[in-house]
Amino acid sequence: MSTYKITFATLISNYAVVETLTPTDVAVGQAITVSSVSASFNGSQTVYAIPQYRFIGIDSDGDLEYDFNEPIANQVLYYMVAADVTRYAIIPQGSLVYTQTCSWITGPNVATWLGIDLAGADETAFHTQCANAANNFIYLRRQESGYTDSLSSSPGTQVTLATTMYAGALYRQRGSVDQFASFDAMGNVPTTGLSPIIKQLAGIPRPAVA
Repeated sequence: MSTYKITFATLISNYAVVETLTPTDVAVGQAITVSSVSASFNGSQTVYAIPQYRFIGIDSDGDLEYDFNEPIANQVLYYMVAADVTRYAIIPQGSLVYTQTCSWITGPNVATWLGIDLAGADETAFHTQCANAANNFIYLRRQESGYTDSLSSSPGTQVTLATTMYAGALYRQRGSVDQFASFDAMGNVPTTGLSPIIKQLAGIPRPAVA
């Protein structure tokens, strides 16, 4: 869960815009909770846009309009039916809470991939921990590469496999700082947690296109 301070707020044509003190990891389509602003802004909301310029309303077709001469950083826009509110400073500052829990794979998926049929309570808990870590890690890496994914369902079987493989790599590195455990006395085993095949399946990093 991440909490950000809200410094300014605007509401025009049933679209609310809040500005945060620092950049956020929030993406379009994700859920946020706004509090300590006013009744016109507070509540659980779904992000509609992340504007880079000042929002000035909607056109006759219902499209959002911006003043491209006035860039404003750290904005989050969402739909909110309420009377218009001119942009004003929030004093004391409000809060924007963003909770992202990705659930593409589970502990049993990791156990199956590892070929572990039976496991005790401690192993089962560690499978789940590895799955949760892999879910959030791959989700964030894809988000950094420009993808907009659902938190509840994987964008594809290839991404599911990449996430499972990464969770399996985390499990196999149990008790090791930076690599798989090994009994090889001839030297260290190279780190293979985020291998090229995992990156390829996950689509990260996305190639830059001119």
